[in-house]
Amino acid sequence: MSRLVLIDGNSIMNRAFYGILGSKMLTTQDGTYTNAVYGFLSIMFKVIDDLKPEYMAVTFDLKAPTARHKLYEGYKATRKGMPDELAQQMPIIKEILELMNITIIEKEGYEADDILGTLSKKGEKKGLDVTIVSGDRDTFQLTSKRISVRIPHTKVGKTEVDTYDGTGIKEKYGVTPKQLIEVKGLMGDTSDNIPGVPGVGEKTAINLIKTYKSIDNLYKELEEGTDHVKGKIREKLIENKDLAFLSRTLGAINREVPLDEKIDDLKVKEWDTEKVFEKFKELNFNRFIERFSLQSEQKEKEVSDLVNIEELNLKEVSKIIEKVKKEKELIYLLNKEDVNNSTNIIKKKIKAIAIYIKEENTSYYIKIADNEFINIFKEIFEDEEIKKYSFHLSEDYVILRELGIKTNNIYYDVKIAAYDLNPTNNKYSIENEANQYLNIDTSEYLAKYEKEETKTKQLNLFSDEQENNEDNKYIYGFKVYLIEKIAEKTLKELKKIKSIDLFNNIEMPLVKVLGEMQTNGMYVDKEELIKFGNKIKERIENLKNEIYELCGEEFNINSTQQLGVILFEKLELPVYKKTKTGYSTDVDILEKLKNEHPVIEKILEYRSLMKLNSTYVEGLIPYINERTKRIHSYFHQTITATGRISSTEPNLQNIPTRYELGKALRKVFKPEEGYIFIDADYSQIELRVLAHISGDHNMINAFMHDEDIHKQAASKVFDIPIDEVTKEQRTSAKAVNFGIVYGISDFGLAEQLNISRKQAKKYIEQYLEKYSGIKSFMDNIVATAKEKGYVETLFHRRRYIPELSSNNYMVRQFGSRAAMNTPIQGTAADIMKIAMINVYNKLEKEGLDAKIVLQVHDELIIECKKDIVEKVKGILQYEMENGVSLKIPLKVEISEAENWYEAK
Repeated sequence: MSRLVLIDGNSIMNRAFYGILGSKMLTTQDGTYTNAVYGFLSIMFKVIDDLKPEYMAVTFDLKAPTARHKLYEGYKATRKGMPDELAQQMPIIKEILELMNITIIEKEGYEADDILGTLSKKGEKKGLDVTIVSGDRDTFQLTSKRISVRIPHTKVGKTEVDTYDGTGIKEKYGVTPKQLIEVKGLMGDTSDNIPGVPGVGEKTAINLIKTYKSIDNLYKELEEGTDHVKGKIREKLIENKDLAFLSRTLGAINREVPLDEKIDDLKVKEWDTEKVFEKFKELNFNRFIERFSLQSEQKEKEVSDLVNIEELNLKEVSKIIEKVKKEKELIYLLNKEDVNNSTNIIKKKIKAIAIYIKEENTSYYIKIADNEFINIFKEIFEDEEIKKYSFHLSEDYVILRELGIKTNNIYYDVKIAAYDLNPTNNKYSIENEANQYLNIDTSEYLAKYEKEETKTKQLNLFSDEQENNEDNKYIYGFKVYLIEKIAEKTLKELKKIKSIDLFNNIEMPLVKVLGEMQTNGMYVDKEELIKFGNKIKERIENLKNEIYELCGEEFNINSTQQLGVILFEKLELPVYKKTKTGYSTDVDILEKLKNEHPVIEKILEYRSLMKLNSTYVEGLIPYINERTKRIHSYFHQTITATGRISSTEPNLQNIPTRYELGKALRKVFKPEEGYIFIDADYSQIELRVLAHISGDHNMINAFMHDEDIHKQAASKVFDIPIDEVTKEQRTSAKAVNFGIVYGISDFGLAEQLNISRKQAKKYIEQYLEKYSGIKSFMDNIVATAKEKGYVETLFHRRRYIPELSSNNYMVRQFGSRAAMNTPIQGTAADIMKIAMINVYNKLEKEGLDAKIVLQVHDELIIECKKDIVEKVKGILQYEMENGVSLKIPLKVEISEAENWYEAK
């Protein structure tokens, strides 16, 4: 028997949103909710699997008023509006249904229930078995021997259904499906604001209809006075006769809706699988992609048709070099392995290189040693006309630089392109990007190569841990082919979101600058560092004794449990927080206790010095290169969500400066003899960016007149002349100024300034009242981010902020802070990157004996020959202050010194 399935779209979307996946709140990377869509499809696919219908349709309500609204003004008047998180999913489910060629039916003036009723009646007349899928029990009135209703619900995390037909309804309620309309007329429906007869509930209404069969018979008996209904129920029925008949009319589903669609129009058709696959991929519905094998269906070619892979010996390489020169593109991938050699600044060496030649659609794999690599490939890597494409080019740059090869025309990096498209991903790899942008599952393709190469034992070695891979020409040959294909796709995506200039003019030129910085490194006086460490250890020992004396006994200061007992039981200090293992003694708690006992200050200093010694003294020594006597830190441009450059192995950007002793560690970083450090530091760059973006008149005016911005803020907030601002007032205003950039709360400001939360709130309110442009910016950027799902810097660096759509308040607050801060901090980071590129290029062009050795957020350090200091200072000043044009000038403070400490 053929079957027609009718789905109540609004009802099932609501059921999915609130009941099935409401707690998970699935989202895409831009923050679009998908939980209702996912739940709807899960229910629909289960129905299709169970019933295998030949005909199918989904009905939806329209916003236009229906006949019921015109009949009764209060109809559904008490219903809350659809939440934004659900409303944004309605167009998505409709788009998917259209791609699946499933008929959607909506009709102005009628509800989805009416369409369900009409179609089910038509289906029954045509001799079909009809199944209605709905969460609305009103549809029970439509059931019969051929028409059933499925009500989905969740049980232990799984979707289950209860099914009712006409017989089931009679057994459940004791009345026929059609009599349920009569029942509703008496009892009403609070969810739809159908009044019914006041005081008549479901049980009474069912008993009355069981007895009298209909409202008409009931009132006929009441009017004739021969009925057995007595007391208050009788009075209420008589007083509310009109409401009873009105309610029955409102509750009755219209089964005569004039529809254009015929039952034959609802025949199940083939999906547009390619487009369904693309949509599911966009929504991260990987489970559905796998379930319906959608990805495999998109593969139009076999691997052998995609790319040819050959291994060459060194004698045959010359012909490849000529082809690269002809194409003006070097699409390559290095096979690298670890180097355990402290005399080198690099940690990897080259084992082989794979090169893809587009014209031939062939990848060539060449095993090669370092000395041979220089002789064969130096020319094309240094050729400024040949574009270089690869993955993780910054690492390659340093490896090749150490071999004496200075790579030019660094054109495309898969990792950086993926980062610019989504900077919060943090899982950048060739296979991940191939999966995302090319719909290619690399392991499936490589499995086919296995038939050609019996030596290939583990093709799941396809990973970023390239140095651990076997010498497998297919892995690298296929990867290098993918680089070109990913480039083609991601460059289009970057253009689409207007980030192509950011990629081409900022990110890619920066690869060379950062590679040179790592190669340059910073000289460290090892002997002085050891002496510094001894000094710290001596201070740590003294602090230990002072702590023991203040506490009256010796104990393990590093033990949270022992310290907690001493502070909160022996010394009886106020307890702010307890955990399962005891008292909390984290830094926030200790900061609150500073005024309670002199030992707290000692403990804080002790902890700071212990970390300083372990991380920045003993931790730095192994990184000092034996050959260069320098530390060659890695600089990364694909780590932070805002675009800031980060440093690792070791992190030189994070040397603590809170205590003077920590700051003094910078004294061991020195320039080479005959050279000097020049330190160039942007003055209040983030506040200047804030002034530009917000357009706030007061802040712009302060910067244009070179006023002390913190004094000006204090003057505005405290409503006093600027020359009467005290040091304490300036400090408070400074905290608000910088706090605003990071979306500081009254609680955070109160903690920072050690004032009451009420006072902190007042400071922020007064600040935003005086700087109304900043308030407008903060309000607008969060609203825009919520609407679009992302924020951007002035240079179109995009950051998606799905947190703004979270149902968790704390997560939303984080999203708000990120939305406010990213355009500011991200733009400042972009400006610094532009400055670094311009400074590097100018120093190169002038042939000056000066090099960038470190970047710390707003600060740039140059090591230069002493006799060209003034010339280099001039270059720094000009390039950093004029790299971009804002409404207010950028200002750079420049100093020089014999070590990093004195340069600040």
